[in-house]
Amino acid sequence: MSETGAEKATGSGSMPDWEKRFRAPRVSLPDWAEDAPQRALFVSNATGTYELYAWDRETGAQRQVTDRANGTTDGVLSPDGEWIWWFNDKDGDEFGVWMRQPFAGGPDEPAVPGLDASYPAGLALGRDGGTVVVGRSTDEDGTTIHVVRPRGAGGRGAEPVEVYRHRESAGVGDLSHDGTLIAVEHTEHGDAMHSALRVIRPDGSTVAELDDTKGGEVELGLEVLGFAPVAGDSRLLVGHQRRGRWEPMVWDVASGEESDLDLGLPGDVSAEWYPDGSALLIAHGFEARGELFRYDLASRELERVETPAGSVSGATARPDGTVEYMWSSAAEPPVVRSTSGGAVLDPPGMKAPGSVPVEDVWVEGPGGRVHALVQRPAGAHGPLPTVFEVHGGPTWHDSDSFAAGPAAWIDHGYAVVRVNYRGSTGYGREWTDALKHRVGLIELEDIAAVREWAVASGLADPGRLVLSGGSWGGYLTLLGLGTQPEVWAVGLAAVPVADYVTAYEDEMEALKAMDRTLFGGTPEEVPERFAASSPLTYVDQVRAPVYISAGVNDPRCPIRQIDNYVDRLAARGAVHEVYRYDAGHGSLVVDERIKQVALELDFAARHLPGSRKA
Repeated sequence: MSETGAEKATGSGSMPDWEKRFRAPRVSLPDWAEDAPQRALFVSNATGTYELYAWDRETGAQRQVTDRANGTTDGVLSPDGEWIWWFNDKDGDEFGVWMRQPFAGGPDEPAVPGLDASYPAGLALGRDGGTVVVGRSTDEDGTTIHVVRPRGAGGRGAEPVEVYRHRESAGVGDLSHDGTLIAVEHTEHGDAMHSALRVIRPDGSTVAELDDTKGGEVELGLEVLGFAPVAGDSRLLVGHQRRGRWEPMVWDVASGEESDLDLGLPGDVSAEWYPDGSALLIAHGFEARGELFRYDLASRELERVETPAGSVSGATARPDGTVEYMWSSAAEPPVVRSTSGGAVLDPPGMKAPGSVPVEDVWVEGPGGRVHALVQRPAGAHGPLPTVFEVHGGPTWHDSDSFAAGPAAWIDHGYAVVRVNYRGSTGYGREWTDALKHRVGLIELEDIAAVREWAVASGLADPGRLVLSGGSWGGYLTLLGLGTQPEVWAVGLAAVPVADYVTAYEDEMEALKAMDRTLFGGTPEEVPERFAASSPLTYVDQVRAPVYISAGVNDPRCPIRQIDNYVDRLAARGAVHEVYRYDAGHGSLVVDERIKQVALELDFAARHLPGSRKA
């Protein structure tokens, strides 16, 4: 599509609903300072680019903190509310340094001057007057963790001291209230999908270890959920998989005592502390929906926190006991709600139009029942042109939550099917861990099973099936076009893996570790597995027109491996279009997002018979 065509697609005149959904002002769930809860930090697209904003909840005053061409979303408040830390990378390449700015406003300054640029590997800011723990990841050093201790009131911290180093992936989990304990998630055992935990002192000496990857028939993961927010309290909230799904427990790292919390909930459970440490805010995800509970640690009683049906994508307990949470459903746009009633932040301006609800479909697949979420235009009857919108991750899942991209396809007369294939989270450990060695091919088997249902049920027109996705979903799109060339009419791949061996060579170190886990080795050690799972292997079998979009600064799905794939398409005259943009793994600029959706709608309309023009 030419530049002029793109401008027409994003259009002048009356704005279509699909574009309004992208342009309508949005806000994230506000973060707040533990020792100054009236001070908050949130992300908004109010200026047309997603940036950080400070909010004084007592006065109502809000101000924009960051202002960068490609946007900023990674930020955190210091516990005393005096400083806003934000990560300064270059045009979305995710490689940079932490900066900080006074909450009240003022110039930015390097937050930890003694540390060079890196990929971030966790950050913890202490409530003890200024201890800082910074995780870094580089190709040269692997993971390193550094501690900066305070020098004195009003002064900058001392020089950073390295307290941890390992070639495998690791990260800062949390810092205790008094700054004496640091929780680290690590994969020193070589399995990047299942972390072990180590608690160390600021001098690097070990206090305690917790490792569920040893001694059993299967490796189980652990995750840091946070230290108790109480002075002198050595309890650490931990996520575990010992009963086949994610659940919380309390681990006293001083005594070694583990307190199991068997809540009787069927899905994955996460948790965070209430501010006084007496209870836990429980987030339960099950079959693509979310709900909240309060768990009293003394009485061991579980009480539901009332939320509407749909998805809760984040929640926090405030000092007054109220809970604020981000809620949406496939039909209703996101809003930050409070249990005290009403919206917490309701940005002025245009409101995003709603969409249509999802239907749940369960299909028998080769590895068990596959859950799919289906949307179709209101009142429409099949067979319809159908977009199989494949989620990224792969350790992620689609849910009954609002998404502007699928809603745009529905507005243009398409049905949309989203499949939570094996490898997805939310359906137990075995479902997630099934994705090994036959990477990509396993997921496509599940997508194929749902595709057969969609055609047989009369929902989908078998001659007008679109395979689409971003990141891992883009990878599965290209792999599916090559391994299942007879069934897909159009392919749309955003920021994909296209040539797996070259992607491995160029990607960030943490993703190399993940790929070694998924494939059971490096491309040199298991070349046949990488070849079997690489879209480049099957590029000459692709029949469908292919549209690819790619960020030139993407460290996750780097540009060189995409160019290799595109060159092979071009060499045999295959129908394809490529759109490159100056950002990383996606864009934080609203106009850019709209342009990319318009380009995809236009490409499908030109190559899919009977489709509605963008």
